Formats: sequence, structure tokens, C-alpha cells
Amino acid sequence: MPRFVQKILVFCLALTLLAGAHPCRAASFSCGATAYVLMDADSGRVLLAHNETEERAIASTTKIMTAVVALEHSRLTDKATVKREHLREGSSMYLVEGETLTMEALLYGLMLPSGNDAAECIADSCGGGTENFVRWMNEKAAALGMTHTSYANPSGLDAEGHYSCALDMARLMAYAMRQPMFALLVSSRTATAGERVMANHNKLLGTVEGCIGGKTGYTGNAGKTLVTCAERNGLRLIAVTLNDSNDKQDHAAMYEAGFSAYRSVCAAERGKSCALCAVRGGEASCLRLTAEESFFYPVAEGEALTLRVEAPDAVTAPIAAGERLGRADILLDGTAVGSVALVAEEDVRAAAATVRTEQPSWLRGLFGGKR
Repeated sequence: MPRFVQKILVFCLALTLLAGAHPCRAASFSCGATAYVLMDADSGRVLLAHNETEERAIASTTKIMTAVVALEHSRLTDKATVKREHLREGSSMYLVEGETLTMEALLYGLMLPSGNDAAECIADSCGGGTENFVRWMNEKAAALGMTHTSYANPSGLDAEGHYSCALDMARLMAYAMRQPMFALLVSSRTATAGERVMANHNKLLGTVEGCIGGKTGYTGNAGKTLVTCAERNGLRLIAVTLNDSNDKQDHAAMYEAGFSAYRSVCAAERGKSCALCAVRGGEASCLRLTAEESFFYPVAEGEALTLRVEAPDAVTAPIAAGERLGRADILLDGTAVGSVALVAEEDVRAAAATVRTEQPSWLRGLFGGKR
């Protein structure tokens, strides 16, 4: 491939937002939590934060990871039998020793009434033992880049070596909400398992506009912890508060601040032309390069998104539609925040070769040709 050259392309992205909408700033936001974060779920951009990497006890918000690991290592139809050692203190779905339930029923008991008994039963049954399941939890945390997180149990009961931070929890929730079954679990207000009718402890469902799920938690060491997700006008935000006695109101206030100040802007649209390059030896002389996928980013008033395109000046045919031929970096006020691959818009076939023949000298002589 020819040497890449950098081209700077600045596009007007219709970034003039509503007058009066100002970017949020953590310093001017009042929240009672010891640590908190408000993050865009899709891009990972942090909109509000305080002590966001401080390692703290997280109580039952632990169960977000428990559900993620269980969904990735089991089937909803798998059966588990309750043992005496599964019946732990604290919140419960009121399991009975010896009964058998499906993994699906246990997951609802885990996420709605926050059953510690459900957490222990899931971990023991799914992981071939709680110790192995907790190892999976820590491996998943490492894979997600949760560098300030360590799990010691699947329930979130206070224990040495069991902690996380607001930013890690936001990243986990963003990942979890991409899984349809997890999203269904945390968005359900009630669920039935046999004769049990379980209610969701997350009271933001139905009371905060756009709230689509979350997980509550409380222990004496952690205080009240809360992780929620809300969506409005195409913008999906994650809110996390740790040790916050006023968590519901603070989450509602964070969402109002975030949704009023930011809107999701499409910086690169799938299939839209971003660059043009010449074609050597092809049936067409030039080729459009388009974005392989769309890229959305939360933008506040006064901020500008630009594209920096890296693409070859020329390519050699044949070229297949969809072939990657460059990259577009998305810049927010000059700082890179993401990138998308640039691909060939269509096939370009090689030009048909021209056949040129020359008569032998003796044959040219017969017909009066020059020697």
C-alpha cells in the first residue's frame, strides 16, 4: 500500500447547541456521595466525577459482576439446588435448602431483591465452587480494565480485599447493559419465581425519566451504593454513587445536569464519504473512502468535533468494496477521542490490458513494411 499521508479535514457537524446549555463541571456540582461519576455509556467520556478512582466497599452493586459472569458461564435453563451454606445474612430471595431453581429465576432473585442467598447459589453452582467463580469475577474485571477492583465474594458483603471505585463500576455497568438479558433483568420492576413475587429495589425505575436499570447496595462499611443507567434522546448515561445517604436524589440531579448539558453527536456516519483517493490501473480513476461504522460522542455547547483523516493519495486496482484503506480520528477540540476505519465504497476492477503485437521483420518485408 502506498505511504500514508495525513490530511486534516474539518467538517461542520452542526454542533451549535441550544443556548443556555453549559458543560457540567464536577467542581460546581453538589453531591453528597464520597465518590461519584457520571459517564457516557457508549464513548466512556466522564461528564461528572469526584474521587472516581478511590477504592471503596461497594456492597451489593457487586452483583452486577456476579450476573455478568453467570450469564457468560451458564444457560438460563441450567438448574441449581440450594444448599445450607448458600443461606447468608442480609437481603434475600428467601431460598429454601433442598429446592431446585433455574439460573434465570436465581438471576432475578439476585438483581431485584438483591438476594445474597441467590448470589451464593449461583456462584457455587455455575462456577463449580464459589472460589472459582470469584476468580472468574476478578478475571473479568481485569479484562474490562477495572484496575481499582478486587472481589472476594459474589454478594458484596463486607470482606477484606473486596472493593472497587466509581469509575470501574461505571465501566462495568456500561458493558453489562450491552447484554440483552442483563438489561432485561435490571429493567424489570417485578418478577415471579414459583410462588415468589420479587420487587426491584431500584426505585429510580419509573420515577426518573429514561431510567432503564440499576443496582442498589448497602452495608455498614460501604454505606448506600447505587449504580444506574438512563437514556434520553439517543444519549445513554451511567451514574454511580458510593457512600451516599441521598443517592436517589443525587442520581436524579446528575441525570438532569448531564442530559441538559450534553447531546450525542454523530462524528462519523457509516457509509458516508470521508476521503477521495486516486486509483492506478483501474476501470475508475478515483475511489471514495467511507466510514466503516458510525461514531457518536457527547458534546457540550462550545465544543467542536473534527475529523483527521489518514488515507493514501492513490491505490492500485483491483480494490474490493469494504477493503480497509485508511482511518479517521475523531478529535474533540484537538484531542483524539476515537477513530473509525475507512473502507472502499465500491469494487474497482483492474483496467483491461491493451494487447500490442509487432510483425516479424521478414513478414514486414513481404508486405512492404520497413525493416
